[in-house]
Amino acid sequence: MARVLSTAVVLALLAATAIAFAVTEGAKLDKSPIAGTAVTPIFSPVSAIEAKRAAQVKFRLRTRERLTVWIQDAHGRRVATLLPPRSARAGTVFKLRWDGFSGGGVINPDGVYRPVVKLERSHRTIVLPSPIRLDTVPPVVTVRHPQYPILSPDGDGHADDFRFHFDVNEPAHAILAVRGRRVLFTRDQKTTGVLVWNGRVRNSQQALVRARPGRYLLTVSAQDIAGNVSKGIPFAIAQVRYVALARPRVVVRPGGRFALRVSTDAPRVQWRLHGRSGVQRSGTLHFRAPRSKGVFKLYVTAAGHSAVTTVVVA
Repeated sequence: MARVLSTAVVLALLAATAIAFAVTEGAKLDKSPIAGTAVTPIFSPVSAIEAKRAAQVKFRLRTRERLTVWIQDAHGRRVATLLPPRSARAGTVFKLRWDGFSGGGVINPDGVYRPVVKLERSHRTIVLPSPIRLDTVPPVVTVRHPQYPILSPDGDGHADDFRFHFDVNEPAHAILAVRGRRVLFTRDQKTTGVLVWNGRVRNSQQALVRARPGRYLLTVSAQDIAGNVSKGIPFAIAQVRYVALARPRVVVRPGGRFALRVSTDAPRVQWRLHGRSGVQRSGTLHFRAPRSKGVFKLYVTAAGHSAVTTVVVA
């Protein structure tokens, strides 16, 4: 008799275990009342990119619910209410927005936050697994300075551009500005790289054009994933010159010889003086002055660009 009772107890326990297992497995198969979740991973309320100035929280209800949605910080404290209590039908899609500001109009501290959805009918509070990172700190870019490059962007293959290395403390777009106007924005977000200025500047119509001879202040900055832009760092004064003469005025006796230094990256230059012309090697040019007294113009041309100096014969 005892053996029969023992067998019955064992069978009852097995049956109860099977029922509990079935209930547990059935619970596992229950679908979440929330579907189609999409959350912005990172944003900055001060971003240079309008689309990244707020975080988007999107989801769809599978069942009819009365719900509330808020944002909580890493300590579980509610910092913003995205959706006050309201009822919604099954299939309703919510597209909510968090701008990162507190009720007092102050930006919340940088850090990781999570959206929370409370469902009253289901008696569930769901913390969405997708974190939101609020980041308002701009990247830090490093470049060697000061630098004083000389370039001649005339397309002849000699000193046509200026290259420099940069480092950033986080993945970011590097930005080069010339005289305060942006001329280069890298496509990739890297922590190190080389930027190349090809001698182009932006005119008043914001079109990129070849720089005129002169000195140009170059600044470098960076824009991170959240759209934070660092302050531009002046690091170079670049001189653009195509052909330059050492002296704006030469005084020489009639028929006398004189020399004039020319700066250019072209191997040869053309010159013209009082009806005479010729070609010389770049560097120090040698001329004979006109035999008659007067004031004359000496033109020196290289790679399509010219410079002029006044020759006074007295």
